[in-house]
Amino acid sequence: MKITVILCTYNRAKTLAKALESISASILPSEIDWEVLVVDNNSRDQTREVAERFCSRFPGRFRYLFEPQPGKSHALNAGIREARGSVLAFTDDDVLVEPTWLQKLTTALDTGEWAGVGGRVLPDETFSPPRWIPLRDRYALAPLAVFAPDIEAGRLSEAPFGANMAFQKRLFEKYGDFRTDLGPRPGSEIRSEDTEFGDRLLAAGEPLFYEPSAIVYHTVPQERVQKKYFLRWWFDKARADIRASGIPTDAKWFVAGIPLYLFPRLAAWTLRWLVASRPAERFSSKLKVWGVAGTIVECFRLSRAPR
Repeated sequence: MKITVILCTYNRAKTLAKALESISASILPSEIDWEVLVVDNNSRDQTREVAERFCSRFPGRFRYLFEPQPGKSHALNAGIREARGSVLAFTDDDVLVEPTWLQKLTTALDTGEWAGVGGRVLPDETFSPPRWIPLRDRYALAPLAVFAPDIEAGRLSEAPFGANMAFQKRLFEKYGDFRTDLGPRPGSEIRSEDTEFGDRLLAAGEPLFYEPSAIVYHTVPQERVQKKYFLRWWFDKARADIRASGIPTDAKWFVAGIPLYLFPRLAAWTLRWLVASRPAERFSSKLKVWGVAGTIVECFRLSRAPR
């Protein structure tokens, strides 16, 4: 088995250096051939210098690729094309990985039984959640890229997050690349390019594995621990979901391409937001309002888009 770690980066030279340093300390059996492909998505800082420094320190282990077309999905797809491995692992430029991360993430793919694997993504150790984050909600920390299902190692029924996942390369040849209408790019923070691909595999019946011992720690910048960031993230997530799956077809009535049932749902969550007394409960309802609003906006946009 040959593994390629694909790490896409954009203007994060400082955190990139830390991420690459942690990956360089990975411990794998000597018989496993592995490489790290750093895909620079048109950065304007010292990203290239940082990547090439690691290429010089670890010749044959690290490679640098420049992808000029803006957009993370374009960078991911460029990395897939250039990867030499039969197994592709993905992580981000603002994480720290444990030394055993790569081995534990990819071991299940050695036999060919599993199509892909997801590991845990935890916040860095300095993170302390404020009172307004509704921690009882299943995906309360998803805006901070946290993925940590409370299940044992075994079959995974949901798509893993892009900071910690691996797939057989053949799956991209069979099911296509990451969608370029999803994923952050200049002027848009609509994401979900990672989970859309995982959902595509699950819908096709491909088996995914969850390996909780494969851990990466995601940096949590202070500007993300803000209510406005969480609201914007859930608004964009709702838009991404509609963009990925299309306008819901389970409604009997539509207004301007928008399922009519979304409007009473919006009103109900707005009311809960206004009357809730506890900060976390109130903010949870407000997030639902923003999510429904994002769904409405994207349904309207898609209904007006040229066919």
